[in-house]
Amino acid sequence: MGRNDRLGERLTPLLKSFKEKGPVGCACTVVHRGEVIYQETLGYADLDKKQEINLNTVYRIYSMTKVVTCVAALMLYEKGLYLLNDPLGDYLPEFQNPQVYKYNDFGVKTLVPAGAPIRIKDLFMMTSGITYGGDGNETERQTRAKLEKAAETMDTRTAVKAIASVPLAFEPGTRWKYGMSHDVLAALIEVLSGQKFGEFLEKEIFEPLGMKDTSFHIREDQRDRLCTMYDCAADGTMTPNTRLDACYQPDCQLESGGAGLLSTIGDYSKFAQVLANGGALDGVRILSPKTVQLMATNHLNAQQLRDFDWTQMSGYGYGLGVRVLLDPAAGGNNGSIGEFGWAGMAGSYLLIDPKEELSIVYMQQLLPSREPFIHPRIRSVVYGAME
Repeated sequence: MGRNDRLGERLTPLLKSFKEKGPVGCACTVVHRGEVIYQETLGYADLDKKQEINLNTVYRIYSMTKVVTCVAALMLYEKGLYLLNDPLGDYLPEFQNPQVYKYNDFGVKTLVPAGAPIRIKDLFMMTSGITYGGDGNETERQTRAKLEKAAETMDTRTAVKAIASVPLAFEPGTRWKYGMSHDVLAALIEVLSGQKFGEFLEKEIFEPLGMKDTSFHIREDQRDRLCTMYDCAADGTMTPNTRLDACYQPDCQLESGGAGLLSTIGDYSKFAQVLANGGALDGVRILSPKTVQLMATNHLNAQQLRDFDWTQMSGYGYGLGVRVLLDPAAGGNNGSIGEFGWAGMAGSYLLIDPKEELSIVYMQQLLPSREPFIHPRIRSVVYGAME
């Protein structure tokens, strides 16, 4: 039995099993050394309409946008437009003289000037002190309040200025905290390139690679291909979720570097192959191999690695916007040291293995995504079928 047959016999039943508890449909493409060794679409893009998922189905990729944003920013790094250790405030003045919340042993909060500037690499690494909106601390609460109307009323630059007005959750460069750092990186790209973020991505990445269905806004010819997002209740009931879809309408000005892109599995697989191939595909070079290597190197110190403690990230560090496998034994992981990638809130998944020139792209639209259950199983089956 050949490798491709073995992979199909193992991976297709696994994907079918995922549908028992959601998602109602999914797609997966695996490319090894330039050869598509697995490509499958299963189930429905819309359950009520019995509309099946196919290779042209459009997905909200949420945080898999982050990898695209970081690649775009590294393209400007390769042009010498900034250095990773440069203070962010040298380019985005609103981030000069940041303030930070400090808490004593009794939880009493004070506001003080930050002891160090946010460096540009802190944006890539999620070590800036910038958070998402939420309820965990004062920075999260204020960020949520500032951005509640962002999708309807702000463009990227305006949203980032609002983020800059919120004091940081910790001293820049000291901790790791998932947040809106890559949205700020998008604003940096706008300033350095003199273009809107979406225009830069289209010109420098999407058009050269033939990624015709990847963008921040849904086109009329794509609406019937947009996969329905489902909320999955504890009893397995599926309810369509359109709460966040205002962001994708043509009149929305916000182009989120952290979560805003729509794409197809074919488009994103092209992007994945670029990274698996050391920065180039079909004669189009996006990054140099050395820059891809820098991106896929762990940049976190011991304290920051302790902060990066998600269950499914056991054995991983974090590079310039991507997880990076450091210790396969720690995570029970049969992949290669140096494997890297990221995932999206609704369950999309990217794996890049430079040593094997391997890429895996998986798509679904489900909340909660069941990422800790689904993604490691896909990974273990793909590696288990390799020779």
